[in-house]
Amino acid sequence: MDIALDMSVELVASPWAATFYELVNAAERGLLVASPFISNRPLTRIVEIIEGKQSLDNMHVDIVTNLAVDSLLSGSVDVAALLYLAQSIPNSTVTYLPSLHAKIYVVDTKAAVITSANLTNKGLAGNHEYGVLLRDPVLVSKVRTDLTKYASLGNTVSLDTLTALTRAAQQLKTVRQRADRSIKAKLRAAFEQRTEEAELELLKARAKGKTTHGIFCDTVLYLLEQKGPLRTVELHPLMQQIHPDLCDDTIDRVIDGVHFGRKWKHYVRNAQQALRRKGLVGFDAQYWFRIV
Repeated sequence: MDIALDMSVELVASPWAATFYELVNAAERGLLVASPFISNRPLTRIVEIIEGKQSLDNMHVDIVTNLAVDSLLSGSVDVAALLYLAQSIPNSTVTYLPSLHAKIYVVDTKAAVITSANLTNKGLAGNHEYGVLLRDPVLVSKVRTDLTKYASLGNTVSLDTLTALTRAAQQLKTVRQRADRSIKAKLRAAFEQRTEEAELELLKARAKGKTTHGIFCDTVLYLLEQKGPLRTVELHPLMQQIHPDLCDDTIDRVIDGVHFGRKWKHYVRNAQQALRRKGLVGFDAQYWFRIV
């Protein structure tokens, strides 16, 4: 069923990197970002775009994120990339706001994206994310105001602090690596065994009440409905993005009749052909498409 949307509201689904960078390029005065997780490449690209526009003196870039120790240690927040952005763009701020979970991107008063996607490579192009893009100036201004007020509950982080955090994060990672190496082999083996057991339980939960064929049939129909006609080579990476456990090229395992691993493309082909025989999809020698 088609959903009628106001022209000032758009749905934004993965991958949306091109849309995000187009919005950054359209910014004239301010880019406001709230994201718990942040990686290097998106921040580097933001700097490249703004430098390319020669608008460093006029552009304000404000980043709101969660600089928790766990995030720094795991690399969920790349503090070195934040330092690079702060050094590259004079009118920029980084705000530390604990418990931040919102992912919001605001460009001037032109546009605001409210989404599930973090400002990471996976958030922009890898994970299955979803959100809305608002272009109504009144709504965008409201989002900016609300986010700015919320950000004021946090603390602005200085360049000196970002430098110190970058150094501390690297030291933490080094200490952790040493600690990991010092764990006794017996303890490590036990940990790996428990991890494998947990992964097996997760796979069993994934397989319960399902078949590989049914999962792939449902996903083929979903992708063709969402994306439109697709070639098989386009369908495969989308399928792997949604079902990384089933489409894992490194394993070959059958659990409760569900196949996990290397033969996944074979089962996808079977699903395509079965749907074609049922008259649910068509194939024009190049593209697969839904039949309504």
